[in-house]
Amino acid sequence: MSRPPEPVWLVAANVVLWRRYGELGQELHPGTKAYRGGAKVYVVGTYPGTGHQQLTTVGHGRHTGHWITIDTGTRHLHTFRAQLVYSPAVLERYAGAGCATRQEAEELAALLERVADEERHAHHGAPHPDGCRCHACPPVTPG
Repeated sequence: MSRPPEPVWLVAANVVLWRRYGELGQELHPGTKAYRGGAKVYVVGTYPGTGHQQLTTVGHGRHTGHWITIDTGTRHLHTFRAQLVYSPAVLERYAGAGCATRQEAEELAALLERVADEERHAHHGAPHPDGCRCHACPPVTPG
């Protein structure tokens, strides 16, 4: 009987519920093509040479519910945090990019949160549409 893999510190994040899409970002789409809005994903690889604009993530796919590994734009993720991962499905898909300590994972999570926030503001140069529900806009309250 094989032993379960050792837990690894990874960065976890959530997919934005709504993202801006289309010409000048005037349309809103829920989640991404691969993930549902709000889905929890694990960052298993980064691309520092491109300023961390793309990340390799592992999560449950939108259509099948099976675990998938896919490159995702950092701007489509939020609430980055360090998490000790025990799931064998995630651990077999990560490419050795886990952090050695919790502190390293927290530092990477803070960096990715800053990059994601900057990318969300810089990607579309136009103002947000009326009634925008994207992650950067505050929720609209009736009244």
